[in-house]
Amino acid sequence: MTEEIQKQERNWAMLCHLAALAMYVAIPFGNIIGPLVIWLIKKDEFPFVDEQGKEALNFQISMTIYFFLAGFMILVVIGIVILPALFVLQIIFIIIAAVKVSDGESYQYPFTIRLIK
Repeated sequence: MTEEIQKQERNWAMLCHLAALAMYVAIPFGNIIGPLVIWLIKKDEFPFVDEQGKEALNFQISMTIYFFLAGFMILVVIGIVILPALFVLQIIFIIIAAVKVSDGESYQYPFTIRLIK
């Protein structure tokens, strides 16, 4: 029974990270809404989901801020390089986080502003 709970906990935590990909299927702010919904539903049931949900939300909020800044920086040309790089990094970090969490390891994103503690 405990092993099944741990598997469920890891799966929900992994889903917190993967839900951020909702942004890429035309859901505005889906990168924040997806992890937020899963975290709010499962945070009291599973401590690992609470921890990783906060991590996913902090990263996605940080990335949204970075996207807006890069969009503004297009006016000074450097944003043209930064914006696509942010999209690629976001996808790579989400996949790394999902794989680590599915193995039961805690994952902390780099470049994250810790807003939710």
